[in-house]
Amino acid sequence: MDFDRFRPTRSSIRARKRHNVVMTGLVVFSFLIALVPLVSVLWVSISKGLKRLNWDFLTHNMAGVVGGNPTLTGGHGGILHAIIGTLEVTAGAMVISVPIGVMCAVFLVEYAAGGRIAKAIALLVDVMSGIPSIVAGLFAFSMFATIVGPGAVNGFSGSIALSLLMIPTVVKTSEDMLRVVPNDLREAAYALGVTKQRTITKIVLRTALPGIVSGVILAIARVIGETAPLLIASGFIVSTNFNLFSGRMTTLPVYVYNEYSQGLAVCGPGADPGCVASIRMERAWAAALVLIVIVLFLNLLGRLISKVFSVEEK
Repeated sequence: MDFDRFRPTRSSIRARKRHNVVMTGLVVFSFLIALVPLVSVLWVSISKGLKRLNWDFLTHNMAGVVGGNPTLTGGHGGILHAIIGTLEVTAGAMVISVPIGVMCAVFLVEYAAGGRIAKAIALLVDVMSGIPSIVAGLFAFSMFATIVGPGAVNGFSGSIALSLLMIPTVVKTSEDMLRVVPNDLREAAYALGVTKQRTITKIVLRTALPGIVSGVILAIARVIGETAPLLIASGFIVSTNFNLFSGRMTTLPVYVYNEYSQGLAVCGPGADPGCVASIRMERAWAAALVLIVIVLFLNLLGRLISKVFSVEEK
């Protein structure tokens, strides 16, 4: 066969180079366009949030704060109660959703692969992933009102609402990671006489752990900024509440919404000399910046866990 007929000509080589340059330029341009909203959000949050972000803001709540007047400590209120509420409510949601999501993924991949039950569960998970967040809040509030009584609003109710939003993400990501695990590992374990349960816990889950952790972090980042379900299920309070199962509990997204919705503070002729009319906007931006930092820390922690527990390749 005469392969010289298939040899590219100089004109075709130059055309390929031109196409390569054009496509490379389009990819780089698209990347820069995608960076614009990310950089702009970070820049605005940092520039406006650092103005009020200080130690007093992080270690005090909103108890005793009146308008834009300063408190006895010289500050203008803080977000200690919102930080504690965010961490506790999110941790409660994680405790509920992670075991359920991972076990559901294990069942779909290892036990009911391709069966009718697996298809039905997969359909229900897809439906849950499209549920509006406020519906999850209404469900949690209604459930507690039915079990405990009317008006039952607490942090754990918010955890249940967030867990409904986390479970579909945990299930889908865990399922994808479990399917990536080579079947050769399972067959080798079975050939050595290892039981299926031990193969799943010691080999399959151990191999897929970095991906599962990444999926859990993604699910946390998905729900940690939710406001609507927590307004209904957990409510708002100006003081610090450490009890997840009793009383209202404020989270950072609800705090930001509450501060921003109130607008400017009133600093009339008889107001304190240290009164700041725009204090509510400043507190909202500072709380938003703290929320971004928490999400960043969780992502770094997830990467560290994935690196520690990842399987070394030899």
